[in-house]
Amino acid sequence: MPSEQTKTAPGNITEKKSTHQQGSPAQLNGFNLAHDVTNPSSQPQFESRPPSPAPPPDPLILPREQWGGKYEFLLSCIGYCVGLGNVWRFPYLCYRNGGGVFLIPYFIMLFFTGVPLFLMELSLGQYGAAGPITVWKCCPLLKGIGIGMLCVSMLVCLYYNVIIAWTFYYLGSSFQSPLPWSCDAPANAYLCGNATLNSSSGRALSPSEVFWNERVLGVVNSKGLHDPGPVRWPLALCLLAAWVIIFFCMLKGIRSSGKVVYVTATFPYFVLIVLIIRGATLEGSLQGVAFYLTPDWGRLASAQVWNDAASQVFYSLGIGVGGLLSMASYNKFDNNVIRDCLVITIGNCSTSFFAGFAIFSILGHMAWRKGVPVGEVADTGPGLAFVAYPEALALLPGSVFWSILFFLMLFMLGVDTLFGNMEGITTAVLDEFPQLRANMKQKSLFLGLLCFGFYLMGLLLITDGGIYWFTLIDSFATSFGLIIITLFMCIGISFFYGVNQFCQDIIDMICRCPPWCSKVLLYFKACWIFCTPFLLLIILTYIFIEMYNTPLQYGAYVYPRWGKALGVCMGATCCLQIPIWAIVAISKESGTLKNRFKKSIRPLNSWRGNNLNNSGGGEERVEPERMEAPFTVNLTDRDTVNLTEVDFTAIAWENGTEA
Repeated sequence: MPSEQTKTAPGNITEKKSTHQQGSPAQLNGFNLAHDVTNPSSQPQFESRPPSPAPPPDPLILPREQWGGKYEFLLSCIGYCVGLGNVWRFPYLCYRNGGGVFLIPYFIMLFFTGVPLFLMELSLGQYGAAGPITVWKCCPLLKGIGIGMLCVSMLVCLYYNVIIAWTFYYLGSSFQSPLPWSCDAPANAYLCGNATLNSSSGRALSPSEVFWNERVLGVVNSKGLHDPGPVRWPLALCLLAAWVIIFFCMLKGIRSSGKVVYVTATFPYFVLIVLIIRGATLEGSLQGVAFYLTPDWGRLASAQVWNDAASQVFYSLGIGVGGLLSMASYNKFDNNVIRDCLVITIGNCSTSFFAGFAIFSILGHMAWRKGVPVGEVADTGPGLAFVAYPEALALLPGSVFWSILFFLMLFMLGVDTLFGNMEGITTAVLDEFPQLRANMKQKSLFLGLLCFGFYLMGLLLITDGGIYWFTLIDSFATSFGLIIITLFMCIGISFFYGVNQFCQDIIDMICRCPPWCSKVLLYFKACWIFCTPFLLLIILTYIFIEMYNTPLQYGAYVYPRWGKALGVCMGATCCLQIPIWAIVAISKESGTLKNRFKKSIRPLNSWRGNNLNNSGGGEERVEPERMEAPFTVNLTDRDTVNLTEVDFTAIAWENGTEA
């Protein structure tokens, strides 16, 4: 047997001398070194050389996908942001909060909270090339932010597809002539001929209200949150169809959903343009538009106006639920994220503004036909999409065509937004368990179980009392919990990861950074450090005050205290993930509490290696991996040692070695 000696050199390097063939390479943890070691008396001499190639990828783990083109990403983000809130929420908030004056607080909140957070989430996802959980390798202490995003996204997916189920129901009903919620329908003759009073409001019920409350929701059969009643099976079938469509559209990830958005993201714009043109030709449309935009300058002094502006920015941009971060993670590394951020946010807000003309021009015509003020026919949320606007469409010539067009638009808007939320969930799970990407059968099974689980939980929301549960989840899923998550994301990136480092990361991604990008980054830097956290704290304070003083209700039904407490628990569950996972991260480290904290906010070694193969063309960029002590060097030459060329980046070599 050949003799072997082991000596310990400075730096925890273990020397092993063995009688092997002359010229066999030295090894470090199983990897061959650049040169053999031949002279124990000489000092190590280092020569510069190109970075070594990346290790071969694991054949069991598929690399992350990328968008087929930049337009797929832009359309996916626009479709995700331009959702139902742009159509049924923004126009109502605009007229309720002073008309055109509402645009002032809206754009202030947009440029000081919405756009900076939007850019932060896009940049974080694109640079890290990871989902909302894995991306927090940049700061393990804040992994709970990603878990919290996942919780919010699951709550949103749970109730958002119920809206699509309602849309399916109305879309199917729109193929009847006359429309079942119009006065021309024989079943509604008694409603239009005789005044049927609403017991809660004391005013006459319209056929569209009766259709919505009795035929669709069945809420007249429920006494409240405690009395959900039976499942409404027509809606259950619509909900099942909605989840089946989502499943097949997302089956191949962004390769399938990236193609679907070419239709689902552009079709709503076509419908809005058609509705604006049609509305402009109707009698009374100008009164509706005037009601939408007439300024009331006194409303600027109301805190409610500023809170509504902030909530609309968060609601429409989809910040803090992980969808943006996940979609950006499939970008090429050198994608101009600042340009995309400005295009998407400006496009989203422009859509909200112009959707108001499509909505209020036709509502103005309905008010003119009824001889009542526009304020009496305007509504928000489901009341606008499924009561007021369908009733207005029923008054138009060719009402069946306009109704089909409108509910197709709502379906496209809802599906696009749900794509983003579901992408946030699936990307987070697939990044944590990358082996699922390599096995299409397992991935399909996971997605199928996820959709089926959401379907089963969603059945509660389509019972007779389901609208009470829907309103509860809608009110608290994206309330204070979402604000706390985005606040910690902003503070964590700015002060723990480092705002200067984050800005440098953005510049590194935009390899040909134009001068205006660097100047714009100074503005975003100021927002991330001061303006955005300050405004988020003000919004959060107002939400807690309003939540304490204002009872939650749907129509005339006031929610019991236990119901409101349940909603608070939903929101608290999302944001409590932050301290829970922070404690876990600190407990995994060693040393004093201060040292553990410092270690837990440092990026992991694999953080900067995520995008190595995403630079797209040119020379492959490989970032060297940091090697952690202890490590061993196995020297296989006969009796002498001399390191002449080594390409290590995280090991400090001593100037001498022992023979």
